[in-house]
Amino acid sequence: MFIQLDNNGISTLKALSSDTRVTIIHLLSNEPSTVSEIAKKLNLSKAIVSRHLRLLEDARIIKLDDSKNSSDNRTKNFKLAVDHIDIDFPKKIHLPFQESITEIKLGYFSDFSAEPTCGLVSETKVIGELDDPRSFVSNERIEASLLWFSDGFVEYVVPNQIPADAHLELLELSLELSSEFPESNNNWPSDISFFINDIPLGTWTAPGNYSDVRGTLTPKWWASTLSQYGVLKHIRVTNTDTGIDGKMVSNTKLNDLKLDTSPFIKVKIGVKPDAKNKGGLTIFGNAFGNHPQNILLKCFYSDHH
Repeated sequence: MFIQLDNNGISTLKALSSDTRVTIIHLLSNEPSTVSEIAKKLNLSKAIVSRHLRLLEDARIIKLDDSKNSSDNRTKNFKLAVDHIDIDFPKKIHLPFQESITEIKLGYFSDFSAEPTCGLVSETKVIGELDDPRSFVSNERIEASLLWFSDGFVEYVVPNQIPADAHLELLELSLELSSEFPESNNNWPSDISFFINDIPLGTWTAPGNYSDVRGTLTPKWWASTLSQYGVLKHIRVTNTDTGIDGKMVSNTKLNDLKLDTSPFIKVKIGVKPDAKNKGGLTIFGNAFGNHPQNILLKCFYSDHH
């Protein structure tokens, strides 16, 4: 239930301003009860309990249990009508965050390094030649919905759409990933690292390159023995640290990214030269894998006052 601070809202607040009525709410949260049952549990007269119930019913906090039909009020069951009440104040002090979403298509990278095995695939065909890094500069690369290499990186440059007078609260990068192995290997770890504006965010170890079952989106023409799906990862940078899927991975903070001074945002994803597990990288776009999305960069910000 949502209430305003007006006459209707005040009646709801008045209905809650009684220890007895709060106790009745607790009783009804366990099970529907009649006036007689409530009166017995509270050691009160039925007349007093009836008045309390009437106030709660008028405030739409409780209601009659229609599953128990009876013409006798003494045997009618009452039950809770709501499980929460939110109060809207006349003025918003904590304003909701605004959201800026940038979709990054896999083939729109501005820089790359790709060591075989490597390649790009659109929803309908292989782009260029497999295991040929020259395919990564093909004009058709913009159609890519699957991208992979055994070693290297891809870097994207997107416009910084955060208003100049806004305060950035959270940055989130999400994408579907796996490692890379010729054909497939479900046990093939790879340390995949993420960067924003050349600042390292953290590293996630992909367990493998999966083909045990087909990806729900993977086109039928793509062989079942090849990469089918990955794991959807969420990398979140806040004002205190960076986490991957809610687990802290580094002390990198939003201020470290210098987003307030740059018209662009650079996003880099790859395997570092000194990575312990150099198992490559596969990125799934909106036509492959299990998640219908490309790389998404989300910025949450509040108005600056």
